[in-house]
Amino acid sequence: MRHPSFIARTVLVHNNDVEAACRILNRILGREDILDQFRRTRFFEKPFQFRRRINFERCKAIYNEDMDRKIQFVLRKNRTDPFPGCS
Repeated sequence: MRHPSFIARTVLVHNNDVEAACRILNRILGREDILDQFRRTRFFEKPFQFRRRINFERCKAIYNEDMDRKIQFVLRKNRTDPFPGCS
């Protein structure tokens, strides 16, 4: 049975299987970056570390967006040249 991904961060426990519910909860919190935010705010983050992290996240987002665009271009159907760059 698939667990609903988000119901106000409530995890249903089936057949008294608490360990499986904890795994599902950790997966939900990890997917929403709540655990990373918790780890970051546990200790003070110096301003240069904050700037470095923010810049890295921006560069990573730009790179991922560009790669997704390239992958979608290669995967699209009905191209005149089905294998661009491979002559």
